[in-house]
Amino acid sequence: MTITIRDAAEEDIPAIFEVRTSVRENHLSVEQMAEMGITNETIRRVLRKEPCIWVAVQGDHIVGFSMGDAANACLFAAFVRPEWEGQGIGRRLMERAEAFLFERHSSIWLHTDGTSRAVGFYERLGWKRMPDVENRDARFEKHRSQTSD
Repeated sequence: MTITIRDAAEEDIPAIFEVRTSVRENHLSVEQMAEMGITNETIRRVLRKEPCIWVAVQGDHIVGFSMGDAANACLFAAFVRPEWEGQGIGRRLMERAEAFLFERHSSIWLHTDGTSRAVGFYERLGWKRMPDVENRDARFEKHRSQTSD
């Protein structure tokens, strides 16, 4: 089994929505996403503006994706189909999104449900939890490593 991480293309949008609606935690339906302004068209516009979505592909199937919001230094999304969890795909997708964001910012952030399994995942990847936000949400931040010349 070989998993490839590549830039998303417009033809990947339906599969990206399939991955997003397949997750058990932080589940959103297509209708709920539309209410939030996340539709095929808005994702298409984002992709046309900047390559900020990456997909994990096994054969012809998209099994995960991540997305960065460069303007806001935010890791916007990272999801893997439940049957593909635990194989390092999420870590690889996060690395791709982080690299993209760190090319533009020295500090990046994300929000997630503070009670989800994702909390431990982000902490293992070096993200630091900030004081709790509203409701059950948690804000995480990560800072670009400083390298000496």
